[in-house]
Amino acid sequence: MSVAQNPLSINVELPREDAVLLTVEGDLDMDTATELQHHLANQLHHGRRHFLLDIAGVPFMDSSGMNIVLRAYQEVREVSGGVYVISPTPAVQRILDLTGVSITVPIVGSVDEALATADSRSPHPEPGASTDE
Repeated sequence: MSVAQNPLSINVELPREDAVLLTVEGDLDMDTATELQHHLANQLHHGRRHFLLDIAGVPFMDSSGMNIVLRAYQEVREVSGGVYVISPTPAVQRILDLTGVSITVPIVGSVDEALATADSRSPHPEPGASTDE
């Protein structure tokens, strides 16, 4: 029997210029979280502000995975961005709820919902500022 029961795979897509969709499958734990961290850091370096984490295929997440999500959340707040967790499994949702992560990081049901949430949270122009181009 292999040590890695659910090896991690991460698929990266760009639904638009300022956003990255990371579809994560497999266990997100102490052994695999750094791989996700590297993907997030790379995308932040390339100017992405909105991180959409589709974790529907993650059956297990430990504190290492949650710490990566929270660290990304803190980093993108500095560039007026956000992290959006898409479709966690019931077991992962329970962990996110019990630890309070779901209070800080929005949990959404789809990529479209994540993008709409990102747009609604984007800074709005100052009162009286022109919005014409």
